[in-house]
Amino acid sequence: MNKELSIDEFDALEQISQLSKNVRPTACVNRNVKRLSGIKLVSYRKDGQLELTEEGKATLFAKKCIDGLRAVSGNSQVELSAEVIAFLSKKSYVIRSPDGLQISQRGLECLADIDMQRK
Repeated sequence: MNKELSIDEFDALEQISQLSKNVRPTACVNRNVKRLSGIKLVSYRKDGQLELTEEGKATLFAKKCIDGLRAVSGNSQVELSAEVIAFLSKKSYVIRSPDGLQISQRGLECLADIDMQRK
């Protein structure tokens, strides 16, 4: 995720990922589609509908994983999607315990690295 995206752009990505056929995009999507398509995170299908590219899907998943890791660091009882929990567990960023999910030392180091990159 070397492209800096705003909260509004991430929200537009999320909305595009859930956009069903023949539904008009929201104002948020319309505001951000030009930039998101320019950096190849979204594209238009042949029927004119917006869809996430593979890079767009990866970017959105990475954001969900980072948000999930932050959530676990603050609350071990947080609800995350099975996909995010599986990834974070596989990478040893979180550890399952009887109390819920616990962030590992590796997870804390990962969050520290992410915070350092944003400065």
